[in-house]
Amino acid sequence: MTTAYDGTPPAAGTTAAGGRRSRRRDVQGTRRLAALLLSPTLLVLALVIGYPVLAGFRESLYARGEGLDADGFVVQGDRFAGLDNYTAIFHGDRAGAFWNAFGNTTFFTVTTVVLETVIGVAMALIMQQAFRGRAVVRASILVPWAIPTAISGLLWRWIFQADGAANAVLRHQILWTADGFPAKLAVVIAEVWKTSPFIGLLVLAGLQMIPRDVHEAAKVDGAGPLQRFWWITLPLVRPALLVAVLFRMLDVLRMFDLPAVLIGVNQRSVETLTMIAWFEASNLRYGSAAAYATILFLYIALIAYLFVRLLGADIIGEARQQTRRARGSRPVRGRRKKVTA
Repeated sequence: MTTAYDGTPPAAGTTAAGGRRSRRRDVQGTRRLAALLLSPTLLVLALVIGYPVLAGFRESLYARGEGLDADGFVVQGDRFAGLDNYTAIFHGDRAGAFWNAFGNTTFFTVTTVVLETVIGVAMALIMQQAFRGRAVVRASILVPWAIPTAISGLLWRWIFQADGAANAVLRHQILWTADGFPAKLAVVIAEVWKTSPFIGLLVLAGLQMIPRDVHEAAKVDGAGPLQRFWWITLPLVRPALLVAVLFRMLDVLRMFDLPAVLIGVNQRSVETLTMIAWFEASNLRYGSAAAYATILFLYIALIAYLFVRLLGADIIGEARQQTRRARGSRPVRGRRKKVTA
């Protein structure tokens, strides 16, 4: 049985509603496919990151050793301590060591990241230039980053010895590897020397994406080198630079191996939060060590969140705003009404 078509087009509202339903189904299908493709990665992250974090937090609520219960009996092994490990860190006998390690960690993070950013950007600008022997210069700049941290610490320990190359150049006797401010300065120098090429490499990748026509147009308009760098190069390379700085901040906040090899452990002037957590764990105080690790994790998460929010790296928020603007500028379809004068 056939139905005759009378030539009347479908209603505009029906067509628009059908189009919206079709687009909604397409979006839902894309989201399901994305969730299916990301599920193995999310599962691995949950096992590698999520479980250790939860297990560490649980361990920080317990204390190992001998103690007395409420009835005065001796209790051995693990016992629930609640927030006692955290209270001891901030207000107990270990409060002084914690605040010293917290200050050292913050000091190393601020000083090294600032110096590495300035030197790394300068390295990237040098490596971008076209000159004879550029490949050799690039390779020599990247060598310090390729050296393992322990080897780099031993190298700088030899340089900063009492009869080492540093005192020979300065012609002054400085105890770099002893406990004091020179030890902090030695760690900063060694860290900046090793990891500045990392920032330089990421910034160089961003510089390669800038079209030459932009700089040529700025030259025609009369912009000088400093003006082109400040108003063209720096804004266009900003995404790569922010990623590099964020990675370096997260890495320095977990600093352990370089000061441990260069200066030594249990040195108050260079002791970091990671080192004090390791010291607690090496003395079988796992609850206290887990509490230090949890505090360090929260500190790193807070710094990363503030860095992303304050410096405008909210990619998801920008994408949502662009989507809203696009929807707002879309013309509205509807039925036309005949207006009679």
